[in-house]
Amino acid sequence: MAARSLEIGTAGIRTARTIEILRTERGLAQRELAARVTALGRPMTNTMLSRIERAQRRCDIDDLVALAQALRVSPLALLHGPRAA
Repeated sequence: MAARSLEIGTAGIRTARTIEILRTERGLAQRELAARVTALGRPMTNTMLSRIERAQRRCDIDDLVALAQALRVSPLALLHGPRAA
């Protein structure tokens, strides 16, 4: 039986959009944010980040924590949306 990918729900889509909004507000290119996340010990390419932002790749908890740290917000801010950040 082939593995089936799980659909990304509303919280995942909201988180993806928040990551993109915060990244652009800070004037960071995807490549720059991916490099910050990698420097924090969570390897990430700009392609991976692009797919997360477009809700084509699930953002696991380790990605979420590293992205929040790189964007200097709490992980909850990424979950709650741009107004919470």
